[in-house]
Amino acid sequence: MSTTVTAAVARSTGSPLTIEQLTLDDLRPDEVRVRMVATGICHTDAIVRDGIYPTPLPAVLGHEGAGIVDAIGDAITTVEVGDHVVLSAAYCGRCRQCHAGRMAYCENLFEQDFGGHRRDGSTALRSGDNAISSHFFGQSSFATYANVVETSVVKVDPDAPLATLAPLGCGLQTGAGAVLNDLRPEPGTSLAVFGTGAVGSAAIMAARVAGCTTVVAVDLHDSRLELATQIGATHTVNAANTDVVDELMKATDGAGIHYAIDTTAVPAVLRHAAEALGIGGTLALVGAAAPGTEVNFEIGASLVKGWTFKTVIQGSSVPQIFIPRLVELWKQGRFPFDKLIRHYALADINTAFADSANGSTVKPVVVF
Repeated sequence: MSTTVTAAVARSTGSPLTIEQLTLDDLRPDEVRVRMVATGICHTDAIVRDGIYPTPLPAVLGHEGAGIVDAIGDAITTVEVGDHVVLSAAYCGRCRQCHAGRMAYCENLFEQDFGGHRRDGSTALRSGDNAISSHFFGQSSFATYANVVETSVVKVDPDAPLATLAPLGCGLQTGAGAVLNDLRPEPGTSLAVFGTGAVGSAAIMAARVAGCTTVVAVDLHDSRLELATQIGATHTVNAANTDVVDELMKATDGAGIHYAIDTTAVPAVLRHAAEALGIGGTLALVGAAAPGTEVNFEIGASLVKGWTFKTVIQGSSVPQIFIPRLVELWKQGRFPFDKLIRHYALADINTAFADSANGSTVKPVVVF
């Protein structure tokens, strides 16, 4: 049956979200109704609000939900009512990439995560007689309840606090997975992270889990660099007043970095990251840029370095496998991502977006 929910709605491009009462429709057989406890705010929410990615507005965004299963459709087999769950990106489960275990690279990713509707074209949310885009990343978790596709649902340890676990659904999974699932650095190697927001911070923590012995944090904010040292960085570089390439060479005794992760998607930053690589080094881009963004790399002198550039989305993870592993690492004190989090009420969601944008909060989490 339909129910009334309180949600933050993105009504028009670039405008603040508005808190509204909406109608959530009947649960479908292949969906899970989740009572939301908390949801993280991610840069992707901001760029969709601002029209850089194509979700139709008005929409309920939010894609780092965490909550308790309130009801399940008849076809659901992976969770039960009362289970604690983290919500991640949706994937179709039927394309070649999904069948190969590469759910992050689902061939239907944009339709599944940014389409704003179910596969049949319907939306779960309405304001009066007007449709509101739903199923953002399969969930639309900026709401008190959501009808969520099964592929977005990840069962987690009920003893772990959901208000802490919420950011694992996207940003933290992306940074940690880029290191642990994709780059897989050997113990004793070096890794540099450009941009130490939530994604970059997760990469720093994961680098230490992997056994990297030189972990360099590069950012423009001294406060974030100080936090980076608390969670695992061995070196920090403030790019606002320092020659980044020179500092990275010093940190590696002139050999260059083995691995670099860029979370900024700023072309000039990517160029510097590539220049700082050592022989056989790898640069991974995990930051989201506007479609059409280009970057220039030097290909003459760098030819003999045999370096690699790659893009990574969602940490190349299978959320149902990787997120519970991150929870276990957190419980052991080896992935202390709770140090990044600041909680906000739903009524203060626009303040949370602003604090994330200006760098005063690394990871905002809305608690219902």
